[in-house]
Amino acid sequence: MIPTTLNRRHFIQTIALTGAGAATTAFSLLAANAASTKHFFTVAQQGGRWWLFTPKSKPFFSLGLNHIDSSPLRYEQSGDVWQKKYANQNERWLKQAVRRDLLDWGFNSVGWTQEVVVRSQTIHRHSPSFTFEEYQWLGLPYCHLLPFAETHQWENETRHPDFFSQDFEEWCDYVARSQCARFAGDEKLIGYFYTDCPMWAHTRPDNQWKGPLFDPEKLKTEAGRAELRKLATRYYEVTHDAIRRYDKNHLILGDRYEANAPLPLEVVEAAKPFVDVLCFQDFKDPVKNLTDWHARTGKPVLWADGAKNVSAKEPTAGTPIIRNDGQWYAEVLKGLRENPGCVGAHLCGAYLRNHARNRGLRDEHERPDEENLALITNANRETGLWLQKAGDIQRPAPTAHRP
Repeated sequence: MIPTTLNRRHFIQTIALTGAGAATTAFSLLAANAASTKHFFTVAQQGGRWWLFTPKSKPFFSLGLNHIDSSPLRYEQSGDVWQKKYANQNERWLKQAVRRDLLDWGFNSVGWTQEVVVRSQTIHRHSPSFTFEEYQWLGLPYCHLLPFAETHQWENETRHPDFFSQDFEEWCDYVARSQCARFAGDEKLIGYFYTDCPMWAHTRPDNQWKGPLFDPEKLKTEAGRAELRKLATRYYEVTHDAIRRYDKNHLILGDRYEANAPLPLEVVEAAKPFVDVLCFQDFKDPVKNLTDWHARTGKPVLWADGAKNVSAKEPTAGTPIIRNDGQWYAEVLKGLRENPGCVGAHLCGAYLRNHARNRGLRDEHERPDEENLALITNANRETGLWLQKAGDIQRPAPTAHRP
């Protein structure tokens, strides 16, 4: 029998006596023992509000930037900056440029890294998610999106899955096995997102052909509402269980709901036992909407994505671009700090402006939006000072319940 507590000598003896099969198990036990000595992000109520708590039990309010992709630096018009400055290495770019900028701008985490790279009526796609190695190179707390279901409100190509099928269970297990098993021991990981704005009861003009996940007409009857509760419960249970088979440590952040589209309460109530935080995209009024959702559910909430657009012209080429409104962002942050349920705010950057969304804090030549970055940085630093004042708040013991 393999001992439950392994040191190097016991481990070598185990390999010698029992062969490769037991060695694999021994490796697993070593990994489990190593993970048990670590601590991870949690969420709990303390000091009159909800907080994320770091692995060192310090209160944490996630100030994240979304959409980080290096490919704009490889446009033809970008010249040789990618080769000359970064030697064709994402590692160098993340360590020398992205990490430095995010810290200088007052961000303390990374939200959803994927960026829109093609946006049309037939194809709307994002850059690949960061790999485990890329998160390590960046070296900041981060959230990671798991592609359990392509039911995003912007997704125009893929039909909805059958949540009750064995195929869906097998896919969720693969996603968790291929990703969560690698992330399980990383103390920098805050938690896992699921779908970006799932179409539970709404569609967009370009994807009306597949309809919503659930016919909103059925919500007019109790039988229909019960059917939706059953469907949503199945979805959240399967995804939750897939993660927990391979990662028992990290927060489950769940879907990033669109706050300004129909969202039946039955969906949110079904999610509550299986997620730690309710997350929302909101480009209109995140302060009001997140306050309402926290009041309705009692759960902690996260502003997972959003920004206000400021249209402008590129001074050299006259190209239409979109700038982030730094003053609006500052006002939103102030309002979210006053929400006792809010645990973070993630700005819909992006880090670099590409030609698909034409939005970014730097352009494809790395030139910064100095005016709005000054406002964003100041707002982040004000929030950082507010967080410092809460520094003596300790995570309650025992830690909060985790689904």
